[in-house]
Amino acid sequence: MTVLYWLLIPVLGFLVGFVLDYVFLVKYPDEIPTIRYSRGFWSHVRSNIGYFTSQKRWIQDGYNKYNKKGLPFLVPSGLSRPYDVVLPRSMLTWLRDQPESVVDARLAHNVGVYGDYNFLDSKIIRSPFGMRAVQKSINRSLPGLVSAVDKEVQHAVDLALKDVGNDWTSINLWDTWQAIVPSVTNRMLVGSTLCRDEQFLNAMVSFTHAVLRNCVLLRFVPLILHPILGRMLAISNWVHWRRAYRRVGPVIKTRIDYMSRKVNGDPELQNWSPPEDYITWLVRLALEENRDQELDPIVISKRLLPIEFAAIDTTVLTGVLWIQDLLKTPSAVEDLTAELRAHQPVPGESWSAKALQSLVQVDSSIRESQRLSNFHLTLVERVVVASEGLCLPGLGWKIPKGAHVTVNMDGSHHDGDLYHDPYTYDALRFSTMRKEREEHHNASTDAAKPLGMVTMNDHHFPFGHGKHACPGRFFVAHEMKLIAAHLLLNFDLKMEDSTSNRLWVGSGMMPPFGGRIKVRRKSSSRG
Repeated sequence: MTVLYWLLIPVLGFLVGFVLDYVFLVKYPDEIPTIRYSRGFWSHVRSNIGYFTSQKRWIQDGYNKYNKKGLPFLVPSGLSRPYDVVLPRSMLTWLRDQPESVVDARLAHNVGVYGDYNFLDSKIIRSPFGMRAVQKSINRSLPGLVSAVDKEVQHAVDLALKDVGNDWTSINLWDTWQAIVPSVTNRMLVGSTLCRDEQFLNAMVSFTHAVLRNCVLLRFVPLILHPILGRMLAISNWVHWRRAYRRVGPVIKTRIDYMSRKVNGDPELQNWSPPEDYITWLVRLALEENRDQELDPIVISKRLLPIEFAAIDTTVLTGVLWIQDLLKTPSAVEDLTAELRAHQPVPGESWSAKALQSLVQVDSSIRESQRLSNFHLTLVERVVVASEGLCLPGLGWKIPKGAHVTVNMDGSHHDGDLYHDPYTYDALRFSTMRKEREEHHNASTDAAKPLGMVTMNDHHFPFGHGKHACPGRFFVAHEMKLIAAHLLLNFDLKMEDSTSNRLWVGSGMMPPFGGRIKVRRKSSSRG
């Protein structure tokens, strides 16, 4: 009986929490259609069970039935959240332009990643300071970083594929990209001292995986239990952060000391310039704004965490899906390799930002993979924070405070009215469109702007949209092109298995951890 008693307590707690969640759910206008089940408690139960296996189909059904007619719809979004209001793409610009006093993008992101638990300090994750540091510095620093990042890519690729020779070798795609991306990304985040430090990198990768695990688990749990379970799950996050801090803490302390002394006119540092990385950007902004609380090594190390999370696994997954898509069309591999050869630097030199911008076919192949193999169903999420709610344009429907509003990305990406043969990967789709547009506009420089992988419009927004779009997307574009260059110029690649199982759980794609390809080193490889 004692064992049964202790087993019943968490079960009853879960059931009570689920009922309370339902009682306090945001109440929507009856006019807004609901996908799958009607409203009511038992429909809510069935919908949230179905969310984990049927969300992709529901989002596509809602797009065809409502979004294409300019109407929003409601869809389940997990046990601990109200239904999402999924807007049609025709409302994207309108949503983007809403003031933050009406809809809050930062709050939506924080809720979505359970930031108050996963990122260890709710004040830090809720503060825009880290994002402002990136927005202010990354794009002006990027041209000067390309050479260093190129060297890091070459080192990381050669290390990841060190056992590959002239014979075909089977490799795990996820493991390979996971071996490449963290060090390359951290060349921009923490500089050359730490970007190859295995203890630091392992701690950061483990941290990102812990965040992903926690996000999935907390979606299964009623909101009332989050303060307990969220903190329990985050214990591993603290462990990984402490491991990382032992490596990055001394670097941060030295950087703060040197930059502060230089600002104060120390003659010993007159000719010293700090390396351009995220640590420097944070310290520089803190010094400019006299924010002494931001000149704390612990605070800076915790500001690294959401950036590491956003930059590592999403880039790895983008790279894995791109390779899988690309290798289904061998002729496209030849086209991209030819373009890379035409623009590659002479031996002994590095790629430049200008040369990378010339890789329009490589850019097109990545953007096309983002389109076909999007790993989120919806994007550009906002939480309604205005007490009077949010009134949808042209409909008069009022979305109440606390509601989550988002835009249907999966439907737009696979809309036959927007893309010819939308479920087929065409690596040169956007470069061909760009060429046709340039010819039609007499080679106008404006003609190519909307077709790059980092540009956004109402039917392509994998990096978000508007001022809250990913500020690191230009770095990611350079990073992806550099990795593509070193892979395609130095290695032959082919599919090992033509099937690629892509499993969706809720609104996100599970990474294809088991995907494999065959690789061999080219005789002309510089490796």
